[in-house]
Amino acid sequence: MDKKTIEKLELNKILASIALFAVLPQTKRGLVEEEPCTELSQVKKLLDLTSEADDALFHAGVGRIEEFPEISDELERSAKGSTLSCKELLGVSLLLRSARVAYRSIKTLPQAPLLCELADGIYFDESLERDITDKILSEDEVSDYASDDLYNIRRSIRSLNEKVRNKLSEYLSGEGSKFLQEGIVTMRDNRYVLPVRAEYKTRIRGFVHDRSASGATFFIEPEQILEMNNELRELAAAEKEEIERILAQLSHRVGAMADQLAVDIERLSEIDRAYAKAEFSYKNKCIRPLINNRGIIDISKGRHPLLDPKIAVPVSVALGRDYKILLVSGPNTGGKTVTLKMCGLFCMMAACGIFIPAAQGSEVSVFEKIFCDIGDAQSIEENLSTFSSHIKNIIEITQAADSKSLVLIDELGGGTDPDEGQAIAKAVIGYLLKQGCSGIVTTHYTALKEYAYEQKGIENASMEFDMNTLQPLYRVSLGVPGSSNAIAISRRLGLSEEILENAVANLSEGGRQFENILRTAEQSKIEADEAKKEAEALKAEWKEKLAEVNVERDKLKKEREKLFLNARVESRRIVNERTEQAEELLAQIEEIAHKRDLTESDLIRARTLKNRLADKAYLSEAETEDPKGAANADFARLKAGDRVFVGVMQSAGEILSLNQKKKEAEVQVGNMRLNVKASDLYEMSPVVKKQKNSQRDRIQVVRKIEPVREVKTEINLLGMTVSEAIQEVDAFIDQAVLGELDEVKIIHGIGTGKLKEGIRNHLRGMKNVAEFRSGVYGEGEAGVTIVKLK
Repeated sequence: MDKKTIEKLELNKILASIALFAVLPQTKRGLVEEEPCTELSQVKKLLDLTSEADDALFHAGVGRIEEFPEISDELERSAKGSTLSCKELLGVSLLLRSARVAYRSIKTLPQAPLLCELADGIYFDESLERDITDKILSEDEVSDYASDDLYNIRRSIRSLNEKVRNKLSEYLSGEGSKFLQEGIVTMRDNRYVLPVRAEYKTRIRGFVHDRSASGATFFIEPEQILEMNNELRELAAAEKEEIERILAQLSHRVGAMADQLAVDIERLSEIDRAYAKAEFSYKNKCIRPLINNRGIIDISKGRHPLLDPKIAVPVSVALGRDYKILLVSGPNTGGKTVTLKMCGLFCMMAACGIFIPAAQGSEVSVFEKIFCDIGDAQSIEENLSTFSSHIKNIIEITQAADSKSLVLIDELGGGTDPDEGQAIAKAVIGYLLKQGCSGIVTTHYTALKEYAYEQKGIENASMEFDMNTLQPLYRVSLGVPGSSNAIAISRRLGLSEEILENAVANLSEGGRQFENILRTAEQSKIEADEAKKEAEALKAEWKEKLAEVNVERDKLKKEREKLFLNARVESRRIVNERTEQAEELLAQIEEIAHKRDLTESDLIRARTLKNRLADKAYLSEAETEDPKGAANADFARLKAGDRVFVGVMQSAGEILSLNQKKKEAEVQVGNMRLNVKASDLYEMSPVVKKQKNSQRDRIQVVRKIEPVREVKTEINLLGMTVSEAIQEVDAFIDQAVLGELDEVKIIHGIGTGKLKEGIRNHLRGMKNVAEFRSGVYGEGEAGVTIVKLK
């Protein structure tokens, strides 16, 4: 790919930004020098590698490549037998560690085959890595424990140093101290000496090593430590030899694997490069684009990566399917050049395996060559004007472009006479279409806009401009050419109104009409787009409100069902209670009736019982029967006062009024008034009617609901039989349902388990029981059953 094109489209700046995310210096250099790939399969592989790197870093939690210095030259030297320094060996250990960490982290990612393939070729030697770090403490220090010999030598040196210092300290503290210039021990030529005053140099027997510049001090090695200093020199030489031996041994091991470590550097750098691209893509909110080699570009909401994302307006551009060349027109500073550069840059970024800042589903093509002519390329050195330089670029493009090329030209035919410029522009576009090139061309020429309507394979597009605010909107509108709006922009920038009026007068009639049509069409499209957005917003708002209404309706429906359920439970409880009371009263009357000799007190008691029975209100058992098999009531023949069976209440009721339009009836069921649909009204059976008529004179039927008493949350059934317990459980569950409890506790104990089993068998058949379980620790465990109610 041409270096000039890379710089014009600013791919070099993108690569420099990505290099900041790289760890290794060789990776940074390689990224800055990288060029786009032109093979579709290779581009897909590069994008796959970036995808795997993104998943590894930001989903699998894999760490970055660990840093190590550039040591290629050191590896070469070690392979030839040279001994490496401590610093160089520490660099090798960092490489070994980086290779080991990368290999082990990547091999945990079976979903990353390309990274795993790179990791498979990585070599590391944990033993050598450990030996280097254990034996070398810093760039200029070897550990005492690097070898037994080194340890013994250094121990001997320390011991001998101590003896020398002790011996010399006698001079410092004894009578000889008066001969010394200073009360210190110093060194000359790596030998311990004493600073002796010049006048006393003969008083201390020994070897003179040096004297001060003034001649006042002589540095003398006393003869008493001469041998010890000699021994120290020998030990120092032995220490140096041992260190060299240790370093040579480690260097030899490095040299034996130098070729493999060189491969490590290449593979780690390649992984580091993929990680850097993934991190750049993540930080800039980029997506992986779709790729083709058919010249199709379809960018949705693309942002130029070098613009501030907070202020950059996303742009959508498409070409390559129904047309090969896009002709973009519109006002200056409207974003034409940025859009043109963005398309070329996105294609180059994808060809380097870099994701693009656009919406999901965006697609770019892989091109063998990308050409561009953007900006003022005037050259003083080559004596070229703007137009000459422009035409020189056009000549190079037309000579080399083919069907696998992308051509980007800003202001084609500009910089010269408009008539000639338009003619050249038409000819160039026609030639590019003939060659099958894909491309984007920007222009202000009216003739080119008209040409795009006539010529197949080219499509008009415009950068939208708001005539109300006289501001560019930075949006591409396909299918419609744009007005340059030069006069409007000049007015906004403050050009004299007199000059502007003369400018309008100088426009040709056809030019004025065409520009007015374009402006009107452009403004109409902007207004239509705004209206469409408002309509879509309103539609979304009403959909949201409708969803809320539906939720509220479902909620009310559930509450209504719960109310009806509670009402049925309460009605059954009342019926059962009153039936028991009636049976008890009738039994007492029957007991009196069976007496042979009735006394006056018996008659008074019987009359009292009869009055009490007459005062009670009961519902006939037939009136609460399930209406299975009963026919729906004929709604057209019903009238106020008729008695019907209400299915939802499982009870009889009396019709108060009818709504023929809604097919609903207002029905009195006990103390409740309900609006019931016709489909839920059933005819009363003849038996019920007959019983009702026969009992009307002697029993008054009334619904009388007593206030609900305080509801208990648990019941104790200890000591009861199964049948007794079941009766208690029925009443307890009914009261709990009426009290709207969610959960209750039944205490039955453990015992033989019969009571527990009988209760649970009964609970399984109860409609109001959702589920039950044994108690946990603190609730009574197996001695209780916790019941969850519907």
